[in-house]
Amino acid sequence: MRPLLLAALLAAPLSAQMFSLSPEQLAHYTPRNPFGRLPDGRPQVPDELLQRLKALTVEDAWNVLREKGFPNQFVGGFQIARPGQKLVGRALTAQYLPARPDLAEVLAADARAQGRASGTNQLVIDRLTRNDVPVIDLMNATAGHNFGGDNLHAAIAGATGTGAVIQGTIRDLEGMMELPHQIYYLKAIPAAVSGVTVIGVNIPIRIGNTLVMPGDAVLGDRAGVVFIPPQFVREIVERGEAVHLKDEWVKQKLLSGQYKSSEVYGSGNPLSPELQKDLEEFIRQRQASGR
Repeated sequence: MRPLLLAALLAAPLSAQMFSLSPEQLAHYTPRNPFGRLPDGRPQVPDELLQRLKALTVEDAWNVLREKGFPNQFVGGFQIARPGQKLVGRALTAQYLPARPDLAEVLAADARAQGRASGTNQLVIDRLTRNDVPVIDLMNATAGHNFGGDNLHAAIAGATGTGAVIQGTIRDLEGMMELPHQIYYLKAIPAAVSGVTVIGVNIPIRIGNTLVMPGDAVLGDRAGVVFIPPQFVREIVERGEAVHLKDEWVKQKLLSGQYKSSEVYGSGNPLSPELQKDLEEFIRQRQASGR
């Protein structure tokens, strides 16, 4: 068993139907979170920052994370349901393992006793709230390692308004294409979920070579997905916006025909004091206006 999962199972109490970190444990394991917390204990990156994050790219975020000593937060190699559409939200993690009948019986009985859904994927989907992104470790793209078809993904879209990251398969691909949300997945296979058990929700999981914590900010574009620890979100947004705004400023200056490219563009060509002041004021005004 993976060490992080084993640690979570030993540390966390058995919830109504699976293993989870409690709100207190999530606070303990994410002590650098600068924001509030959701009722389940996950860091609550503000909706305003999530909205601003949509304007950035995976590269914008990864450059900052690499500087901070977090170079492994990017995962590529997914198929993407809607190329060109960003995926942004807060991670709700789920770990699946191969099914074991005796344990499955206990987990199903616990769910029934609490009046909760006992369907394998519904155990996760029923927990989702607005701006959540289910991040699912279904181990691989084998038949049965499935996180829903078009009906369950309609529930995800309706609950979250975001999408999903699935290290596994999906089904009903034709129906999926009619839904508005973004999905990162390994493969489409017709088989429904089987042979697996969801063993943990809101625990550390592995996606690719990345450790994903509950409440990480998720940013996906055509390149793949980056999982951002909450303590870096604001800096990534502000620095990314500044880069994009500088690019906008440069284009405006060049289109005016009043400046040579060497005067306003290129890392080897520092701006004059006057142009540097003009750029800083341009960025300040745009950020103040929310643009």
